[in-house]
Amino acid sequence: MSEPMYFVLTALLDGPLHGHAILKRIGELSAGRVRPTVGTLYAILERLAARGVLAVDHEETVNGRVRRYFRITDEGTAIVRSEARRMNEAAALVLNREALA
Repeated sequence: MSEPMYFVLTALLDGPLHGHAILKRIGELSAGRVRPTVGTLYAILERLAARGVLAVDHEETVNGRVRRYFRITDEGTAIVRSEARRMNEAAALVLNREALA
C-alpha cells in the first residue's frame, strides 16, 4: 500500500469527507509531509472505490459544483488496520534493536 493511499484511508476513519477535506486531513495527519496532488488523490479514490474499499456516501452541490463525499467500508477499515499493524511490527524490529544498544 502506498503512503498516500494509507493516509486517504486513515483520513476517512472518522467519517465521510469530500476531496478537499481529505487532502486537508492528510496534511494534518502527516504534519504536512504527505501532500498528494488533486489528480493523485482522485486516482486513489477511484482505485479504492473500484476495489470496494471506499464508497460514495453522498453528494451535494456547493456554488454550482458537485461535491462527492467518500466513506471507508468495513473492508477498507480492516485493510488500513492490518497495514498499521504490519508497519508497527516492522518498526519494532528497528526500535527494539535501538533499545538494546
